[in-house]
Amino acid sequence: MATKFLRLFSQWPSLQRTQMHCATKNSCHWSYRQLHMLILTSHLLEQGPTEPIRKSYQIKFKMDCWKRSLATSLEPELMSPKVTISEMKHFFMCSNLPFEQGHTCFRLVCPFCPGKPIPSKSNTVYINMTTGMFICYSCRRVGTWQVFQDYISMIQLAEKPDESRQNLPVVEEAGIFLTGKVEYEIQERLTDLQPVGELSREDFQRIVKLFNLKRLSASAFNHFNVRVNKERTALVYPYYGPDRKLFGLKYSHVQPAAEETEDFFFPKQIILGLFGWHRVSKNQQEIVLVSNPLDALSVSQETNVPAIALPRGTAALPQEVLPLLEQFRKITIWFGNNISEWQAAKMFARKLGERRCHFVRPKEEHPAPLQGLHSQINLLKVLRESEPITHKAITTFSYLRQDVYAELSHMEQVSGVKWKRYPALNRLLKGHRRGELTVFTGPTGSGKTTFMSEYSLDLCMQGVGTTVGSFEIKNVRLAKMMLTQFAQIPLEKNLEHYEHWADKFEQLPLYFMTFHGQQSMRNVLDAMSHAVYVHDIQHVIVDNVQFMLGTSEDNTRLDRFWRQDLLVACFRKFATQYNCHVTLVMHPRKERETDELSNSSIFGGAKASQEADNILILQDKRLSTLRGRKYIQVTKNRFDGDIGIMPLEFDKETMSFFVRKKQKKTPSGISEERQEDTPA
Repeated sequence: MATKFLRLFSQWPSLQRTQMHCATKNSCHWSYRQLHMLILTSHLLEQGPTEPIRKSYQIKFKMDCWKRSLATSLEPELMSPKVTISEMKHFFMCSNLPFEQGHTCFRLVCPFCPGKPIPSKSNTVYINMTTGMFICYSCRRVGTWQVFQDYISMIQLAEKPDESRQNLPVVEEAGIFLTGKVEYEIQERLTDLQPVGELSREDFQRIVKLFNLKRLSASAFNHFNVRVNKERTALVYPYYGPDRKLFGLKYSHVQPAAEETEDFFFPKQIILGLFGWHRVSKNQQEIVLVSNPLDALSVSQETNVPAIALPRGTAALPQEVLPLLEQFRKITIWFGNNISEWQAAKMFARKLGERRCHFVRPKEEHPAPLQGLHSQINLLKVLRESEPITHKAITTFSYLRQDVYAELSHMEQVSGVKWKRYPALNRLLKGHRRGELTVFTGPTGSGKTTFMSEYSLDLCMQGVGTTVGSFEIKNVRLAKMMLTQFAQIPLEKNLEHYEHWADKFEQLPLYFMTFHGQQSMRNVLDAMSHAVYVHDIQHVIVDNVQFMLGTSEDNTRLDRFWRQDLLVACFRKFATQYNCHVTLVMHPRKERETDELSNSSIFGGAKASQEADNILILQDKRLSTLRGRKYIQVTKNRFDGDIGIMPLEFDKETMSFFVRKKQKKTPSGISEERQEDTPA
């Protein structure tokens, strides 16, 4: 780090005369990156680097915190550190920045927009009260809380603040705002499509029959500007963002051989777009949040209450969208009556602010809006029966009554997401559920990481947002292994197919922590909470816990067993508090090779086996017996108590325990491949 400063000073000799170790009157701390940005700005203004520095402000360099990036990074060195609401308010007051506190964001007059700052909705910067991320829809600047502090300090130190605003570096996260080329292509595509409201009666009835939309009127489609392609085989839904600008299109095709529709977006990733946003007035105080465009059409047609739909439905609520929803005093979340949608509704309510959120509770008589419309249910009555959240620390059975009934009447959904590659696990664990803690152990070198990557990949392919933190294997190798498992072919021998499978793999809701080697508990938990809030993660894998013991910032006088118990307790609390499934990979104690591992074999004290909802042990008997095999042993299952084993077979070419085999000869001599379902 010192070399970086010396190189910087050699480029600007006049800096050598600057006082370098003292504090400002506002306790403003400066890093290498901040100083470099300041010099760059003053150079652009042709003022020379020392002009702004020679003011009465005195600079103190912070040598340990200079590398910063955007809020969506999970890299610990680049991820924004946690910031509290009180710290943000203190900075606003010290910087003379008037602000308003909303439901999820602070609102300020954007100090970065060109020209003199004048209060206006069009030049408002929003700062998330949880992550500190700031975004201005007008000047398209977005970044972390630290970047915001850097910008404010640069403006205040500049001789000509108005000019310095124009020359500030634009920090923009790729994919949030559209480029001019993409905006033009979206408009061109929209122009080539025909509005559903302008179809002939025969064509409209054909569309209604094709998509099973018998009770939706043509005026409802026209109201939301829904369009249809020239072949009359796809409905196209427009998504609008800030200033009611078009941000993307969603194409919904009906599959001839299936009842479901296949959806794809243009562009591939829509972050700021909301379906139905262009129909919401600026003075509207109430809104209904639904999971798909057809539900929004149903609510709007039957209740006359504005309704909007998110691009990814119940999978994610991007934090970049939250400022758009600041104007509403009441948000009714209506996702449907299955358990996964009910859990997503509660998670989104925490993001949106629970005090203003109401729920349509998951009852049989309260289905999703489109389904309710087909069943001739009075949607307005259902909407009026929505309930607010009560005090989170106190509840009664009357409040839990419907939740209990929902679990009893939807046991398959309550049991969680099913594995497709491991049907034997479904018979034992019944499924993968949110809010649980799973401990996975096995001998060194037995394939714990390989199995866990495919175990989590199976769930991720079904829409379970996943974050993987591997301290043993670098992310490039881990991603290569998961991509091979995903493609089910040896890609090193089929490089011509790499781009095809990489494009599909990139669409998965999968994120990697950039940790490697020993890490502190604070860094890992910060990254996990960031991932859950920003990316709506449902499953976190920590591989492995032993790498979080004995870090330099921990008290080395603490016993390692006690420290591990503390880690397990923190992960247990995290899983419950964030309703997120946490899987911990842990090494076992040193046992004799002839002995089977058990719950007591987990390294450390008894805390891990006590706190865990599920315990999975990878048993490897290949070296101890002649016909030894690998198998997964479920030794604890808090959901329903079933335990047992699942034999494993490994395909080295595809790095997979998911075995496709049993070539069966048909009478005609043609080989027929069957997937083996290994019994438990």
